[in-house]
Amino acid sequence: MVVINNYEEFEQYVGKELGVSEYLKITQEQINLFADATLDHQWIHVDAEKAKNESPFKTTIAHGYLTLSVLPHMWAQIADVRNVKSLINYGIEKLKFNQPVTVDSEIRVRVKLLALTNLRGIAKAELKATMEIKDSPKNAFDATIVFLYHFNN
Repeated sequence: MVVINNYEEFEQYVGKELGVSEYLKITQEQINLFADATLDHQWIHVDAEKAKNESPFKTTIAHGYLTLSVLPHMWAQIADVRNVKSLINYGIEKLKFNQPVTVDSEIRVRVKLLALTNLRGIAKAELKATMEIKDSPKNAFDATIVFLYHFNN
């Protein structure tokens, strides 16, 4: 795990891979709970029998936004950013879903710090996030995640 205490320490990682999270198994229960939370009950996510017979994947798949929503959990396994007054999820750029995540697949995220900008005392971190699927040659998604860190002085 990378420990970052201030802007100057963060800046040392520009252009470098920060790390890789642990694998997380995506279960049908998680998919169903996400469907309930987002009101997205499309059969390809929640109807295992229909997916088995009619889906090209022969099983249910996770919502793309479910895989995206576990990023904060996985990011916390990679970096411990300390001395922060606030952290804001600022945006997602260049998001592309490349491969569906089938139920019971294991995913992890690989993160590289693309850029760090000082916005009058707030650090704008642009992170390349690649969501990998265990034993799959294709990634679930690639995106640039943008966080704003307001460090304590």
